[in-house]
Amino acid sequence: MLKAGVSTACLYPMPVEDALYDLALGGVQHVEIFINTHSELRRSFIMSLVDIMRRFDVSCRSLHPFTCEMEPMMFFSNYERRLQDMLDYYRYYFAAMQALGAEIFILHGNKTPGNSGNIQLYLERFSRLSELGREFGITVAQENVARCTSRSLDFLRAMKQQLGKDAKFVLDVKQAVRSQENPVAILRALGESIVHVHISDHGPYGDCLMVGNGNFHVKNFLQTLSEVSPDCSVMLELYRSAFGSTADLVQNYQILNRMVQSLYG
Repeated sequence: MLKAGVSTACLYPMPVEDALYDLALGGVQHVEIFINTHSELRRSFIMSLVDIMRRFDVSCRSLHPFTCEMEPMMFFSNYERRLQDMLDYYRYYFAAMQALGAEIFILHGNKTPGNSGNIQLYLERFSRLSELGREFGITVAQENVARCTSRSLDFLRAMKQQLGKDAKFVLDVKQAVRSQENPVAILRALGESIVHVHISDHGPYGDCLMVGNGNFHVKNFLQTLSEVSPDCSVMLELYRSAFGSTADLVQNYQILNRMVQSLYG
């Protein structure tokens, strides 16, 4: 069944451990961890996050890397040694995820333009990272991002067609809106290949709003998601300007959680 949660990225630039603690203290039981710098991948630091999660009975579904801005240069150039170094570095993330109990690793991928037209290169690099993730029990999932090659539903469809069951995706609603793509159309096109969702509302007052503050039919979206990919986590991911206080964020999580729970009677 679907599970509602919150990304620690919502509270950036609050240190990740403080963001996790405040969310847990507020009653958030499911999270995505956004790693902000290299020192946060050290074993001792990751275990401090694990301690907070255990104390409050919080589960972690996914991890978002701070190196996403480097991915075009490191993964998608023609310099093989650079690629190998980046694959080696991402082992730090996957090891951290094992400790956290996280299963989904979020990839932004290449930017447009650049090598965006070379889909075979893209798929080869995605496949190599995915294979490495599987060694750790991790699923690498491509997120749709407005400034990246993955902004296009046509590109995501091509990934699914050519990679088959190995193509996994994160659907980010606000990024779909910014790309002038319909998030429901993406959901229907990619179906069970969507393994994770970043949820937000949108409308006349912005493209990244708290759930209920826009005109997006969130409940209908969740109903469709539960039908086509029923095991997703639905993470509230908002920019800091979208809400006032941590209490506001927690309250919006509760609204989202009630929507999810209502799908199951």
